[in-house]
Amino acid sequence: MELNMTQKQTQTLSPQMMQSMEILQMGSQELLEYIEEAVQENPVLEPSENYDRLDEFSTLKRKLEWLESTDPQNRYYHQQDTEEEDDPLRNYGMVEDQEDNLYYYVSSQIRVLDLEPELMEAAIFLVESLNQNGWLDEDVPTLAQALGGSEELVCRALEVVQSLEPAGVAARDLAECLHLQLIRRTPVNRLALSIVDKYLDPLSKNRYGLIARELKATPEEVREACDLIRSLNPRPGTGFAARENLTYINPDIIVVNFPDHFELLTNDYFFPSLHISGYYTKLMKEDTDDAQLKEYLTGKVRQAKWVVRSIEQRRSTLMSCAECILELQEAFFRKGPGHLVPMSLADVADRLGVHESTVSRAVKEKYIQCSMGVYPLSYFFSRSLGSPSPSGESSSPDAAKALLKKLIAEEDKRKPLSDQKLCELMCAQGCALSRRTVAKYRDELNIPSTPGRKQYE
Repeated sequence: MELNMTQKQTQTLSPQMMQSMEILQMGSQELLEYIEEAVQENPVLEPSENYDRLDEFSTLKRKLEWLESTDPQNRYYHQQDTEEEDDPLRNYGMVEDQEDNLYYYVSSQIRVLDLEPELMEAAIFLVESLNQNGWLDEDVPTLAQALGGSEELVCRALEVVQSLEPAGVAARDLAECLHLQLIRRTPVNRLALSIVDKYLDPLSKNRYGLIARELKATPEEVREACDLIRSLNPRPGTGFAARENLTYINPDIIVVNFPDHFELLTNDYFFPSLHISGYYTKLMKEDTDDAQLKEYLTGKVRQAKWVVRSIEQRRSTLMSCAECILELQEAFFRKGPGHLVPMSLADVADRLGVHESTVSRAVKEKYIQCSMGVYPLSYFFSRSLGSPSPSGESSSPDAAKALLKKLIAEEDKRKPLSDQKLCELMCAQGCALSRRTVAKYRDELNIPSTPGRKQYE
């Protein structure tokens, strides 16, 4: 048996450093829960109300007025939040609480109808049988057997449910769903009804000429009818969601767009401010023979100081990363989606003088709000596609999709461009992609293939 001695250098992270990294990568909700738990476990940590930050909050509110006034989406939500509680029209046309889901919305309409008990029970049963799209998956005989009633009763109940809102609810297939919506339109478009009932397949392939010949209508009339059909909602239930499936996002950073510059604001006003308890600090400094108490308090104070420092470090690092992203992706914040430039974790890390893993942790599960909406910070990191364009700029997937969408929108619908042709056109404009990648991006944009986009005479 031979023994060898070797010397090597390794880096070991202290528990405090590991805790700091964990706090850095926490999202807003996770950090809030962590703070609440830390306050419960450590008596030295005390949360304070943010009364001393009211002036800062007032400044934030004034700055947000610019963003609110220029963003219709923000203006709508701001209006909902600031309406008077006693306004009798405040909730008119709005669905609240449990009525946010399809079942409560439809069943509440049934309960105000003057129906015989047996028919009402059958109608409620049908509503309970709706899938997430608002359709019925089963046929009448199967539903009647499950209900324990007659098929005639189920048909009557089905007629009641299909007369309710949203239009198209309780349909059993796509044709019936569209039909139910068309018959509510005044005047009823008979040509559109005929297309929905018999020619959905030719419609999906834009065979306007075939439909026109079969129904003895002009191509223009058929095109108008098809445009009307495409404006309908094939899944009337998707506008509703169960409360447990809703997810609310608190943006960590807010971008305010002024005419001549941008300004970043941290949205941490819902976090309680933490400070070290003066009582326990004084108690620790007093002369006492209880060594165990002093040791306990010393450890808790040290732990509390590290938590406060780590939270502040998280805020500082996040703000630095956001400032760097804003600087590198300024075109996006001014012009919107389709103007992202290639940017990597290394680009941000080099500018900040930190490791890439630090940037990765800082942007994980963090969100930024701007005039275009709320985006995860990770959204702004995109790789470069191919070689730079003649202007010296590289394309990102976001810019490539915007260019692809533009080319398809401008194509001749009677002779739509193939994926290979799109590939060549994009390459000519400095965005070199393979045909397979073009097809992938087209699918991600929910754009049909060449046959699906072709419009026949």
